[in-house]
This record gives sequence, C-alpha cells and structure tokens, in this order.
Amino acid sequence: MEQIEVKGVDVSTLNEVELLGGGFYVDGEKQDFFRIVKNKGINTVRLKLWVDPYDENGDPYLGGTNDLKTTLALAKRAKDVGMAFMLNLHYSDFWVDPKKQTKPKKWRSISGKALEEQVYLYTKEVLQTCEANDLLPEYIQIGNEITNGMLWPDGKTPYYIAEERKFETVDEETRKMQYDALVGLLKAGVRATREVCSAKIIIHLDFGGADDLYRKWFDEITKRELDYDIIGLSYYPYWHGDLQALAVNLKQLGERYDKDLLVVETAYGFTEQSSVGSENIFTKALAEKTGYSQTVEGQTAFLEDLIEVVKNANGTNYQSLGIVYWEPAWLPVKHTSWASESGMKYANDIANRGNHWANQGLFDFEGNALKSLNVFQD
Repeated sequence: MEQIEVKGVDVSTLNEVELLGGGFYVDGEKQDFFRIVKNKGINTVRLKLWVDPYDENGDPYLGGTNDLKTTLALAKRAKDVGMAFMLNLHYSDFWVDPKKQTKPKKWRSISGKALEEQVYLYTKEVLQTCEANDLLPEYIQIGNEITNGMLWPDGKTPYYIAEERKFETVDEETRKMQYDALVGLLKAGVRATREVCSAKIIIHLDFGGADDLYRKWFDEITKRELDYDIIGLSYYPYWHGDLQALAVNLKQLGERYDKDLLVVETAYGFTEQSSVGSENIFTKALAEKTGYSQTVEGQTAFLEDLIEVVKNANGTNYQSLGIVYWEPAWLPVKHTSWASESGMKYANDIANRGNHWANQGLFDFEGNALKSLNVFQD
C-alpha cells in the first residue's frame, strides 16, 4: 500500500481502560499498547483535552476524564515510541460535537472579548505546559466538530440540519454576527498557538460527505481570514454518506481553499455482537447502509477503500494527509462508561451508561489485535 503521511488513532479513553484492568495482546502475548500500534504502522496519536472534567464533588465525568495531566501522560507514552501527537482542544469540560458545545463551568460568566481572551490564555497555558514537558504537539485542533460553532451561546453559528442537508434559516445580520463571533474565538486560539509552537492547525467539522456544508461554512471562515493549515473531517460511512461523497468533498475542499486535508475521525464495526450490559451505537441496520459487512473482513475492506480515497485526493497545491481511527482501543472493561451521571447532566446529554463503541474497535472485546489493524502497515 502506498504511503500516507498520517496514520493515526485517537486513544483518549486508554488511561481509563487500563486503570480498569484492560490489556492488549498480539498473538496471545500481552504488550504495551503504543508499541503494538507503532509496530502495526500507526505514526500519530490524537488526544482530546477537557478543561475541568470533574463534578462539584471532584468525581470524574468518565469517557476518559481527559484533563491535562491525563492527556500529557498519554502523549508522553506516544512520543516515547516515536509517534506524533495531535492535540484536540474541546474548550469544554466534557464531550462536544455538533449537538452540544458547552462552556467550561468556570467560563460561564465570560462573554465577548473577555471570552476571546480566555481562549487565548487557556490555549497558551496548555501549550506552554506541553513545551515545559517536551511534549509540544505536531498538530492541534482549535475546537472539535465545530459545524455549529463552539462555546455556546457566544460562538454558536447557524445550525446545520443534517437530516435535511441544509442550514437553519437566519437573517443576514444574524449570520454575520454569529460567524464573526466564532472566528473571533478561533483566532484567539490560533494566535496563542502561533506564539508558542509550529504545530499544524486543524479546523474540524463533522459529516465529511456533505460538500454543501463544507463549502458554505469554509466560505464564511475564508471571508474572515482565519489562519489555519488543515481542514479536518469526521467521516463515518453509516452517518455521512458513501465514499464517493467523501471523495467529491475532499476534491472540492483542496481545490477551493488550497488547504491540506485530514480525516481526523473514522471507524467501522467488526461485529454485530455487543459487550455485556451495553448496546451498540453501530448496529446491523447502520451496517446495511454502507455495503460493508459487520465483520473483521468488512472493517478491513472499508479501511482499505477509505485509505485509497484519501490517497487519491491529493492535488497540486494541497495534500490529503491521511486518517485517524477513533477510539480503536476502547475496550468494554467493567465500569468504563462514556459518561457519569454528572457528566451527562453537565452536557445535557442523557443516555444509558456504558461503552457503546466497543464493537468498532481494532481490538476485540478481550483486547486482542484484529487483522484489520494491519491495513496501516506499509
């Protein structure tokens, strides 16, 4: 397989999994996780960072509880085996995505220029701490899946209605004010980054198959002269369209904006079975939408086809850099959960506790490396 520059994994929950007894194996032999994936061709680790992922009693929100200490400990392990570090700043105390972008608890009373300054100071402090520990990232995301903005309500933008493939209707004055506010926050994070390090800056949306979304959104950002390096996309084939839709979007983005491209999140299931006590996000019904079987072979075929699409998206003035697989090591160990009760309350996102992602890992439920992990090897 022809080389791609970024062959990554997001393993933000790894510390939680290991603390709860999870381990990883190749041919029955237990090994350090980072050495396993490095030997399989992975060269980049993506890690999310939350501001204060604890409730008023000091109990963790779970889902990895990715405070700065935890994130840096994982980054060190990755760098120790020679892997690049991609830092994913959520600017929240817990999960953010297009449906929720909750302000950190300590920032709730801050708005306007004061909030921009807080973003700047926080970003700079995080990166200076990275620098002091010799752990500066090679890549950095200013926000996570900011399709509908970030740090709501201050940085909220017109809502993209995915089911209808269109934005909500707002008047032109409101649209301008909303994108102005969002870009002000993004510029604050970018400015802090440029002052501390040379990390490549990623701006990341979801729904990688929606070329209309990306065109309209990045046109607004381009008007406001945001400084960044890479357009990041989430692409899950059961939610975001077929691979042809992704290919069309990648080509349009590279040619229209002259920016490098990177699929920073993707995944596919290796089984329709679920771990004890948890239901799956990725179901048989979703698999049937994709044309790939819900097996290790189907997972492998999807990844091979995805990598081929990404490689073929290179252009004259931009590169299609690679992919990052989301949470391949989130084993269904006892007591792991995407959220605690207080975490759900904070994010206003109530669902059953547990690990609903395990059937999309690149390791089986017992931590054995799957054959699909081999697609990253040269």
